[in-house]
Amino acid sequence: MSGVEGYMYPNEVTLYWSVLIVLYPYITGLVAGAFILASLERVFRVDAVKPIYRLALLTALAFLLDAPLPLQFHLGHPERSYEMYFTPHATSAMAMFGYVYMWYLMAVLVFEIWLDYRREIVLLSQQSKGLMRVIYKIMTLGSNNISERSLRIDEKVGWIVTLIGIPSAFLLHGYVGFIFGSLKSNPWWSSPLMPVVFIFSAMVSGIAAVMLIYMAVTKLRHQKIDMRCVDAVAMYMFYIFIIDFSLEMLDLVHRIYEADESFRSLDFMVHTKLYFSQIVLQIFIGTLVPLILLFLTQVGQFGEIARKRIYVLCGSLILIGVFAMRWNVVIGGQLFSKSFLGYTTYKMALVTREGLLAAIGLTILPLFFLWVLLKLLPPWPKKEMQEAAAGD
Repeated sequence: MSGVEGYMYPNEVTLYWSVLIVLYPYITGLVAGAFILASLERVFRVDAVKPIYRLALLTALAFLLDAPLPLQFHLGHPERSYEMYFTPHATSAMAMFGYVYMWYLMAVLVFEIWLDYRREIVLLSQQSKGLMRVIYKIMTLGSNNISERSLRIDEKVGWIVTLIGIPSAFLLHGYVGFIFGSLKSNPWWSSPLMPVVFIFSAMVSGIAAVMLIYMAVTKLRHQKIDMRCVDAVAMYMFYIFIIDFSLEMLDLVHRIYEADESFRSLDFMVHTKLYFSQIVLQIFIGTLVPLILLFLTQVGQFGEIARKRIYVLCGSLILIGVFAMRWNVVIGGQLFSKSFLGYTTYKMALVTREGLLAAIGLTILPLFFLWVLLKLLPPWPKKEMQEAAAGD
């Protein structure tokens, strides 16, 4: 078949990884980014982001609960997924996800939230009635001691857990990039920078998501947005975004300079099938525009209302751009043949197990989880608990 353009072998025509596999690294990225934002206050003592600390933790948990669901939908027999815990396969990066996920969920994130909220949980177990009283009693895990000494211990242990959680968050999302980067059979994915790019883009998207959620929730609560907090979050998002953009450009320059046998095919993909998702959405709308706007807010003088609008626009564009990046990696890497001669097209169905509606539902579901968590564990203390705290 040498010299024949447009030919693909039958086993290359089918795309085995759908939009749900795009969604999976996207959601885990939001988890990692939200946790890193929370660590700025707990570990690095950045007081400016304190108003958003607990919300960032709850956001990370909400998206973490949703993270395995795209994989479950993608599996032909999701009821068998539990077997990965009983039949470990240490040489499989994908199989190790189960252990990384459970470690991060139970040993890091849930434990840190419990330590941080333990005092409020005990007070709520005393103040609530009916079913909620029972729920909060269970959540205390029998630990009702909220003396000053006990709370100091909680603070120290929480600091250690957060410190452990930072590399754990990198591991949770970095291994996704490792999976793609280690597949040498596909030149679109085979790059040592892939895990690093995934991590930094995850940090940017997670910070953007928490910032938007904070601004939206604060508005819904009819409270005033803490602009000192939002300005600080936007500043860190801008700096991390610069690193992420630099790494992506470094990878691009390296590919152009190397120009191996796959370059012609990849170049064709970028200028045709992936032009809109990569050039327009990822690079221009999702990267350059928010970078320029964030830069202007750092060097210029803008009023509070103008900064709010810019941050909302930038956060939204960043989320779109990072999703486009995941799309280009997962879907784009499957659109050309291994012989670099033929190309195919991904057609996403509307109502199927891996269709558009399923993807939209899984994207919205973490917001429902977050709503439940905010009702159960309010990030902002209620008046009754503040009065109880004053009494203590």
